[in-house]
Amino acid sequence: MTDAVTTAALGVAGLLAGTVDAIAGGGGLVSVPALLWAGLPPHLALGTNKLQSCVGTTMAVHRYHAAGLLDLRSTRVAVAATAAGALVGTVAVLRLDDSVLRRVVPWLLVPVAAWVLARPRLGDDPAPPRSGAVPFGLLAGGTLGFYDGFFGPGCGTFWTAACIRFRGMGLARATAFTKVVNLTSNLAALAVFAAMGSVDPAPAAAMIVGQAAGGRLGASLAVRHGAPLIRVVFAAVVCALVGRLLWQSFGGG
Repeated sequence: MTDAVTTAALGVAGLLAGTVDAIAGGGGLVSVPALLWAGLPPHLALGTNKLQSCVGTTMAVHRYHAAGLLDLRSTRVAVAATAAGALVGTVAVLRLDDSVLRRVVPWLLVPVAAWVLARPRLGDDPAPPRSGAVPFGLLAGGTLGFYDGFFGPGCGTFWTAACIRFRGMGLARATAFTKVVNLTSNLAALAVFAAMGSVDPAPAAAMIVGQAAGGRLGASLAVRHGAPLIRVVFAAVVCALVGRLLWQSFGGG
């Protein structure tokens, strides 16, 4: 059980994580450390994080859909491939060491950060797609679904960048699409974590109210202010992810 101070702190962390995640992804930068601070061991923190983050992501999906930024039919192939990939990835992470990914992923995120920062008008306008919806959904869904189930940091960043680059989406629509597939991989991973007993409902409940409010708030801000706000938060999240992963990989624990 969590005491009153811990419960309040987790609620605030859920609000901040949900807001950031709905705008540009990366809410795990806040929520996972908060759960570790509350005393949960790593695998339990990851499973519990999936439960609480599903709430905020669901609110964000609803808000983006209501704003007309999301065609759910166009996500069907990506959703199916993401669910399959995430299930396999989550089973794998419970059996294997993720230390290799901890060292490789920061260097994959660096060029993404540079790409975002070097293009101040990134995602302002849609462009002709470079890939069809079906091959894109199968390849990106299977690959990034597995990655999100196995490790996760930066997955939303990779999804948004892929949607802009290969499907020609504007930044707001790419972010909306990303929320749908993120919710899919979170739900698939949660099913595995729950089956393995790696979910603690008490701290998750403490964060859920904040996550629900944050998911709606963040998506509303993104809808209202569009690409300029998303781009700033997106770049900040990518830089924070790179810094945190490098620190963890080279002696930061």
